[in-house]
Amino acid sequence: QVQFVESGGGLVQPGGSLRVSCVASGSIFSMYAMGWYRQAPGKQRELVATIDSGGSTNYEDSVKGRFTISRDNAKKTVYLQMNGLKPEDTAVYYCNHVNQLFGWGQGTQVTVSS
Repeated sequence: QVQFVESGGGLVQPGGSLRVSCVASGSIFSMYAMGWYRQAPGKQRELVATIDSGGSTNYEDSVKGRFTISRDNAKKTVYLQMNGLKPEDTAVYYCNHVNQLFGWGQGTQVTVSS
């Protein structure tokens, strides 16, 4: 079973930047298409960025041009660089396979507020 540990969240002012990380267990991480998800209070979890095994990326419209997903297969880690943060980006951020094949980690809280 694959497990994920997310980290790097925090409190940031509007317009600021954060990079969140997700470390995965399991020996075939490099084969997985991975996604970053987020869940804001009172809302459903949504997929905001994906990266496939070849490094191709896709983004949800509201984060396009501001967020960048990347991966380091040797470290079994996927990253989400978030620039130009807005209050509406406030959420708990999670990573998982793009088809949500595995259990969820604890997530990392990102709060954008002045």
